[in-house]
Parts: sequence; structure tokens; C-alpha cells
Amino acid sequence: MMPDLGRYATEVLMAYGGSIALLIAIVAASIWKARRVKRRLEVVEARREEKRP
Repeated sequence: MMPDLGRYATEVLMAYGGSIALLIAIVAASIWKARRVKRRLEVVEARREEKRP
């Protein structure tokens, strides 16, 4: 059930929608960057293991 937002319903709902979209974008970007950093770290660690005698 949605509360009665009155005259500013459109603005309030747009603000909620924008906030949710930004939160989703931030989470997605964080996950994407974490995966990229993990792949780079695996490459560096593999190179380091190759150099060990």
C-alpha cells in the first residue's frame, strides 16, 4: 500500500527512483572493480610465483 503523497507525488517518487538507481549503480561499480582488481592480483601473484627459485 502506498501512502498518499499528495501534490508532490511525482517529485517524491522520482527522487526515490533516482536514489535507488544511484545505489544500484554504486554497488554494480564496486563489484565490477573488485573483480577487476582480483584478476590483476592473480596475475601479479602468478608472476611472482614464477620468479621464485
